[in-house]
Amino acid sequence: MNDKTPQVDQHLAQLVISLQMGAMQQLGKVANPITGTVERDLQIAKATIDLIGMLEEKMAGNLTDDEQTLIKRILTELRMNYVDEAKKDEAKKDETQKDEAAPADAPDSEAPAADPEAGTGGGEES
Repeated sequence: MNDKTPQVDQHLAQLVISLQMGAMQQLGKVANPITGTVERDLQIAKATIDLIGMLEEKMAGNLTDDEQTLIKRILTELRMNYVDEAKKDEAKKDETQKDEAAPADAPDSEAPAADPEAGTGGGEES
């Protein structure tokens, strides 16, 4: 017999990997197998990742080394992907705020920009 065979309860592995795949779908990294569309919901993804973290915490001391490694690797991968997606959301939000602020701050595209060194002569001021 080979002592290198991973010691992972298959039911536990199935549960954790199922949660991982759900989180990957919620992060928008994998298409929904039923609809074929990419659906993204970071709040639900975070809840799923936190659920796996809670399982790890509650099962501490009752896991084999291989089970602990499996869960840690899955959590690391999901957390890194979550941070990546959250940064994308933040960048989109910043871009949207810039776009919304630009028309108010930018001069009218049809009117020439005022040249502060040109003086004020010839204007419609009275």
